[in-house]
Amino acid sequence: MARIAGIDLPKNKRGIIALQYIFGVGPKVSASVLDKAGIDHSKRVQTWSDDEIARIRQVLGDYKTEGQLRSEIQLNIKRLMDIGCYRGLRHRRGLPVRGQRTSTNARTRKGKRKTVAGKKKATKK
Repeated sequence: MARIAGIDLPKNKRGIIALQYIFGVGPKVSASVLDKAGIDHSKRVQTWSDDEIARIRQVLGDYKTEGQLRSEIQLNIKRLMDIGCYRGLRHRRGLPVRGQRTSTNARTRKGKRKTVAGKKKATKK
């Protein structure tokens, strides 16, 4: 089993797919890493040699992945909140940041609805 950037890659998947299990590595980065390392895209992870894994690790060292990328993203969000820009305020309030409607459909960001009891009407006697 190949362990790269602290992630155990699934051994039965093709290399180009398995590398995408690493945070910050998508289809394009995965393809370019395998090209630079000189490994066939369709080769399965279980058939990689130790030398090939070492070359992939070396090429991936040029990219920000996993913990380093996550901390950078968190710092960027914190910076937006500190300067008080619109996007920062939306992050702070837990609302959609990229212009989505909030009248309906913002359940993922706003959370589950809480029902509020309706006002009872006074009955005439």
